[in-house]
Amino acid sequence: MTNATMPTPQVSSRKLLLSIAAAVIAALLILLIIVLPAEYGIDHTGIGKALGLTSMAAPKKTITVTDNVGGNEKLREVPIPDAGQPVPLPNPAVFQDEALPPVTRTLQVVLPPEKETEVKVKMQSGKAIAFSWKVDGDNKVYVDYHGHDPALSNDFWVRYKEEQESAGGNGTLTAPFAGEHGWFWLNFNDHPVTVTLTVTGYFDDLIDYGIH
Repeated sequence: MTNATMPTPQVSSRKLLLSIAAAVIAALLILLIIVLPAEYGIDHTGIGKALGLTSMAAPKKTITVTDNVGGNEKLREVPIPDAGQPVPLPNPAVFQDEALPPVTRTLQVVLPPEKETEVKVKMQSGKAIAFSWKVDGDNKVYVDYHGHDPALSNDFWVRYKEEQESAGGNGTLTAPFAGEHGWFWLNFNDHPVTVTLTVTGYFDDLIDYGIH
C-alpha cells in the first residue's frame, strides 16, 4: 500500500494580510477609545467622556503644606554680624506685621447626648490664632483638632491633636495652608454638655456647622 503524503495547508497571503490589518485596527481602536482618553485626556470620538475615562486623566489636586514656624532651630549657629547689626533670621515669617488689631470671638455650643458638631476657623496661610475651649462642669468629650482645604476633596485633611476624653484645650496655630482649621466634638455622655470656644487672632471667619 502506498503512503500518500498529505499536503500541508497553506495560509494565503491575502488572509494573512487581512488578519494583520484586523489586529492593527483593533489596537488602534483600543488606543483611540480607551488609552488616549484615560491616560492623556485626548478624546476625539467622545466615547471616552461617555464612559467616564477622561476623568481618570484629570490632574490630581495637590497642596503645599508650609512650615511657617520652624526654620529657626539653628539660629545660634549663623555667623554673628558686625556690632550693632541684628542676627538674620533664617525664617523671618515668624513675625507678621498687621494693619488691624487681632479679632476675638467666643462661641457656645450646647451638644445633646450622642451628638456631634464641628466648628472651624477660616484662615489664610501663615496667619496665626490663639484659642481656648472648655466643657462645662466635670464633663468630657471626644475632640479631633484638624484642618482641611474645602477646595480639595474631603480626603485631604491634617490632624493637629486627637483626644478620646477631654475637658478642654488651649493653644496656638499658624495655618500651614489656606482653609478651615478647627474642632470636631462628640458628646458621649447621657446628658447635654456646653462647649465654650474663644479664638483670638487673624482669621476670616468662625464657622459653626451645627449639630449632627
